[in-house]
Amino acid sequence: MEPWIEGFGWYVAFLVSVTCHEASHALAALKLGDRTAYNHGQVTLDPIPHIQREPWGMVIIPVLSFAMGGWMIGWGSAPYDPRWAMDYPRRSALMAFAGPCANLGLVVLAGALIRLGLGFGWFAAPDRITFIQTVVPASGQGLAGVAGFLSILFTLNIILMFFNLLPVPPLDGSAFPLLFISRNSAQTYMSWMSHPTGFWIGILIAWRVFDVIFPPLHTFALNILYLGIAHYG
Repeated sequence: MEPWIEGFGWYVAFLVSVTCHEASHALAALKLGDRTAYNHGQVTLDPIPHIQREPWGMVIIPVLSFAMGGWMIGWGSAPYDPRWAMDYPRRSALMAFAGPCANLGLVVLAGALIRLGLGFGWFAAPDRITFIQTVVPASGQGLAGVAGFLSILFTLNIILMFFNLLPVPPLDGSAFPLLFISRNSAQTYMSWMSHPTGFWIGILIAWRVFDVIFPPLHTFALNILYLGIAHYG
């Protein structure tokens, strides 16, 4: 695949994935009583408001990371009212989980389209899985771009879902305790989570842990995708 085609597929998949993730946070917050993200125009699948809020995370860093390493990393964000989160910690937790749920939906969508292509004989299971080769064209290169895009969409959203569910700040999974602890304890916990030191420690821990847990999670997802067709170990 030509590098510019691969880069384009990467960026479209990244943009769709992060936009859906942040828009889901924003929509959940709106439904649960916080209009902050809605007032900033982020209850939308239009990527422009999300890019305007985080141009570095949505454009510059993804493009640079692809140019330097052949893959994309980046981020988005949806604003919320900290006072609302303090007053309603369980609602805040549900808002946090909306983002990974959106990524799960995209994994299912990409997987369904891959299975549809396999059923029609357009795609085939590859001998070796890579980030951009979860599925390959059955013959020729006519559908190589589509297969590459679906491969990236599938794997990228597995990463975004599980990475964000790790229970460390500032990731969405750090909201798990808010579902079970008292309001006073939740307020103390949220104050601790917002400390800058916790942010960087959490990112470092998450990065290390995810390197260990992702391979078996990815293999498990692949074997569900190719159930009855192929097995990967």
